[in-house]
Amino acid sequence: MGLLENKARARLFYKYLSRVYDQVNPFIWTEEMRDDALSLLDIEEEMTVLDVGCGTGFATEGLLEHVDEVYALDQSEHQLAQAYEKFGKHAPPVHFHRGDAERLPFATDTFDVVWSSGSIEYWPNPILALREFRRVLKPGGQVLVVGPNYPDNVISQLLADSIMLFYDEYEADQMFKTAGFEDVKHAFMGPSYEPDVAITTIGRAPE
Repeated sequence: MGLLENKARARLFYKYLSRVYDQVNPFIWTEEMRDDALSLLDIEEEMTVLDVGCGTGFATEGLLEHVDEVYALDQSEHQLAQAYEKFGKHAPPVHFHRGDAERLPFATDTFDVVWSSGSIEYWPNPILALREFRRVLKPGGQVLVVGPNYPDNVISQLLADSIMLFYDEYEADQMFKTAGFEDVKHAFMGPSYEPDVAITTIGRAPE
């Protein structure tokens, strides 16, 4: 398990990263990547959407181009504080919650779409969190998760494994199917200097 696959350490990490997150993030997780990921969803305006690990709200902004309201959750109070400045804390179109991906504070069969980008790499038990995603999805609902693709270089692999969760297409397939998702598919994306740095997985909750 990597250094940041620990909730307390991840919160501490983001206590400081949140100060510069919106300046650093565009070099790693770009608007083009976000739009490419959004294009993989069958999303309609009236759908109920949950953004898990919303951070400062970068993905939330993209989701709001497609739906009227987004429920957004993050465990970091410092990341959420940045998001509150953009959207407000207590009013639509974003309904914020501080919470844990492994224990979502929502009822079963609530959402049409569960989205998560840049969060899975910090989860101590990704299959448990994915099962929570399936629980809160309506039958036939869609899941989309963007995470870091496992590097090819051996030295990079050792470094990646020491920090957080990196995984390949096969491992993603196993995780999502073990969590109970169907029609699981994967796409690779990234900024121009490293086009396969991220792996995006989509699937559906059973009908």
